[in-house]
Amino acid sequence: MAAAFFGDLEPSLQSLLAQAGSGGVEVEAVVGCSSLPDEAAPVATAGDSTSTGSGSSVVGAASAACADEGLQAEVSVVDGGDAGERAVVSGWKRRHRVGKAPPERPLNSARVTALERTLREFPARANGEVIVPEVGVTFDSIGEAYDFYNLYSWERGFGVRYGKSRLNVDRVKCMQEIVCGCSGKPRATNSQSTRCLCPALIRLLRSKDNGWYICEHRDAHSHDLSASFGERAHWPSHKHINSYTKDLIKQLRENNVNLGKVYSIIGSFFGKMENIPFTKRALKTLCGKISSEQADDDVRKTIEVFSEMGAADPEFTYSVQVDDDSRIMNLLWTTGKGKGRAQYHYFGDAITFDTTYRTNVYDMPFGLIVGVNSHFQSVIFGGVLLREEKVENFEWLFREFVKMMSGKKPVTILTDQCRAMEVAIGNVLPHTKHRWCKWHVLRKAKERLGALYGKNSQFKVDFHRIVNQMLTIDEFEGAWVHMLSTYALEKNPYLYQIYETREKWAKPYFSGIFCARMTSTQRSESANHMLKTYVPPGSAMHVFVKQFNKLLYDRDAEESFQEKRTRLGGVVYKVGEPMEKHAAKIYTRTMFEKFQDSLYKSGSYYVDEVVPSEVYVATHFDSESREKWCKVKYKVTVSGGYYTCECGMYEHMGMLCCHVLKVLAHLRFKEIPALHVMKRWTVDARDVLPMHLVQYQKDQGLMTSFSFRHSQLYLNCMEVVRLGDVNVDAYTTAMETIKVLVPKLKMVAVEGDGLGLEERLNTKKARVDGAATQTVVQNLQRDNVLSDAISLDAALLVPSKNRSGGRPTNSRDKPPYEATSKRTRFCTICRLPGHKSTTCPDRPPGAVKPRKEAKCSNCGLPGHRKTSCVRKNPGV
Repeated sequence: MAAAFFGDLEPSLQSLLAQAGSGGVEVEAVVGCSSLPDEAAPVATAGDSTSTGSGSSVVGAASAACADEGLQAEVSVVDGGDAGERAVVSGWKRRHRVGKAPPERPLNSARVTALERTLREFPARANGEVIVPEVGVTFDSIGEAYDFYNLYSWERGFGVRYGKSRLNVDRVKCMQEIVCGCSGKPRATNSQSTRCLCPALIRLLRSKDNGWYICEHRDAHSHDLSASFGERAHWPSHKHINSYTKDLIKQLRENNVNLGKVYSIIGSFFGKMENIPFTKRALKTLCGKISSEQADDDVRKTIEVFSEMGAADPEFTYSVQVDDDSRIMNLLWTTGKGKGRAQYHYFGDAITFDTTYRTNVYDMPFGLIVGVNSHFQSVIFGGVLLREEKVENFEWLFREFVKMMSGKKPVTILTDQCRAMEVAIGNVLPHTKHRWCKWHVLRKAKERLGALYGKNSQFKVDFHRIVNQMLTIDEFEGAWVHMLSTYALEKNPYLYQIYETREKWAKPYFSGIFCARMTSTQRSESANHMLKTYVPPGSAMHVFVKQFNKLLYDRDAEESFQEKRTRLGGVVYKVGEPMEKHAAKIYTRTMFEKFQDSLYKSGSYYVDEVVPSEVYVATHFDSESREKWCKVKYKVTVSGGYYTCECGMYEHMGMLCCHVLKVLAHLRFKEIPALHVMKRWTVDARDVLPMHLVQYQKDQGLMTSFSFRHSQLYLNCMEVVRLGDVNVDAYTTAMETIKVLVPKLKMVAVEGDGLGLEERLNTKKARVDGAATQTVVQNLQRDNVLSDAISLDAALLVPSKNRSGGRPTNSRDKPPYEATSKRTRFCTICRLPGHKSTTCPDRPPGAVKPRKEAKCSNCGLPGHRKTSCVRKNPGV
């Protein structure tokens, strides 16, 4: 080996070595790195020495791999005599300068990698080490060297990281250190840092072929090594997560899969949990980095999501309100194309609104505007993120929502007991009937009523029967008084409070108010609950919008299933009445089943005709066995073909009650009267045309007969449209003819003969122009309209983060009126709050008792304490 090494030296050194060898002197070769001092050069080993014929020896400290031209040598000639004469020859070779070289060596399939070579040499090693980083081992890149040394560190029980590096004059890296994870000094003196100035490292230099080789390896450590695999897995270098696993983790976290389930899913990919190459702590750190990356540049990403939604849905629109610092305060958006805006056009008569969930990184309340479609399913009209639940924010929300919906206002809106929301609805929607959610009103019954509202309590059964089953006001109030007297609860403050506000939430007071059978915001609560399965807690705004779209897709899929079931599904008849067969033709399948339930209940009543063809009374068969306060007779009145029941179910839900159905069956009706078929529950619920075209709807075609002249004009005009749309010349000719024809017709059509279709229908003519179909554009503020997403992105800033510390939660946010309050204490003298009896201003002077004189507890005499008592301490 030494001969091979010396053969690589300059000719002058070779001749000098030849002279020294012939003179019988000992020659010692030491190999090192020019970047190290002389004393740091590796020490020669006896196994590398070769004997000469004259008794001299040549000692080399490098292995066979050190013949690379990047190494340098220092040669010392030592006399073999007793005097120890030593001849020193200085012959350092210059290290290769890479210049502007690529960072990696080109791949070569014929080249044996360092890892493969050390694995082949493993059977011949006696020490049992698999990975051995020797001086002179070459690599294609720094990354390969890092992985090689990291495998070695796993075998030994420590971790590695990148250390110091050096760049040449061309700003190309020419030296890199890979050090132990405990190297360096801790940043703070009194800390839990593991750094302890550990000297272990490998130093890499560049070779002539643009590769890297180990020029120095320090194997000594100044700390204990990890003995078990469990300890080694917690070194940062052994917790690496590859890019494919990171993408999987990102997708799972965006779909609200919690940390434990993510780790379990990854474990299933690796066969079992023990085979996962990283720890759960590393996964938690990665999830934190993913959340931080998602929150960066959130406004731009949100605008990009909105742009994608707008490209796929031309009717999509959103509105943003900002504060003085251009930070987003409120964000409202809705979809179109058969979704939000189109659904509101058909089913926007009754809506619910709830803002009790905070599932975003800015801790902004999220609200859903929800309605009911023709299949009795929840349909989402829009979503809103609010900065604060104040009157002005709610006013902005309802005003912008109505504007997005082309000015159509809801008939009824159900909310919780938020006072700010109630004031805003009164200001913006004065003609909309506002009711409270029954669930929010009664949810504190268990807390306020205590053991009386227990699991097996009869009071609980009676209470829920009154709240859920009473249909008339007299029935509800009579049952309430009976319940209070039975359980002696006349002075209960909670029951008194909810009874005073009964007109806002009680079911009988909803009669005559169309709510699509909604008495609570349960649909909004349910939609929020479904949203929690999609949106992770503490998510960024653009992630929130993306996951919200998945919820919309899920609801659309459920609606499509009901549409298929209605069109193709079979019908099962339960009663066999002719009205049942008629209902199966006009209602959707879900509403038909609800109609069947009412028709089945009508069998429990019999009808008495009080006034012929005007007043009927439906009486329950089991009237004697029912409660005294339970109503058993319902009066049905008839006026102009319209049937009105005192239970008010049709006005409340839009479907006939069992009492009216019994009267219709008594009168031998074969079909449901047209006045009592609410279109929103039928299969033609979406067949809604403008007023001037209403006669062309499916449900209006049979009711109106067109005149001969109307039909002929209609057919010829359609032919003109078909021919005028063939090419540009045809279009020009058609428009010129129409422009000449219309003024002539206006002169003739001044007076009508009463046979025209519009006159017979007594409708007003409506002109359709560009202003009638104007869509709502994205606006930055109420009076400022922006149509360019780039300027919108530049103008907005993300909302300020008000979320408290700790783990984010997606649980329901309690409004202020639901917060647990301390019990009010009253003075025992004046019975007023705010003070105690000892500080009461009405307390009589004689009521103050004189303070007792202090006495010694040892001798019972006043004037001293037991610590200074003479009896106990004679020396005092």
